[in-house]
Amino acid sequence: MDRICAQCRQCLDSDAYTTNQWFKGDGESRCMDCVDSNHKPIRCLECRRIFRTENELLMHSQVHRPRNIACPICGGSKKFKTNANAVQHIESGFCASCEGSRENARAQIYDFVHKQAPMRQFLSNAPMISYSSSSITIEVPDYPYKCPSCNKLFRQLSQLMQHQDQKHNEQMTLRIGY
Repeated sequence: MDRICAQCRQCLDSDAYTTNQWFKGDGESRCMDCVDSNHKPIRCLECRRIFRTENELLMHSQVHRPRNIACPICGGSKKFKTNANAVQHIESGFCASCEGSRENARAQIYDFVHKQAPMRQFLSNAPMISYSSSSITIEVPDYPYKCPSCNKLFRQLSQLMQHQDQKHNEQMTLRIGY
């Protein structure tokens, strides 16, 4: 099945279109070449590499950040580039203070946020859910975090932190210990 590109007017088959463009319909779809031609290359100011989109540059720019953020729970010697990376370290169960359980790590992060008054603005009003493993029962809401700027809900604090950094250009800062 062929379709005429709305920009270059070539008759092309579906392989020449992204799924998104194809579903726009006849007379509205633009082929991949036309979509790509609208993107101006974006250069990283640090290393001069070229990227096609702002998002690609944003993701790349993290490699230039220094590793100077400690884990907010254990304060260990391992350093991270962003607060979100430090929280991911905990949420993944790799933090020695979290005893290797992801559910326990989730509870520790939730407790950490709940105990810091400035961080409470990031908590949602979601109902608590119980996790039971061996002899421990942990209660944490399913989607405990929300973005105060757009009210989007998140299951993990690191996801909210990355969202804040990338979508609202705001980095959340965490204090070590509570």
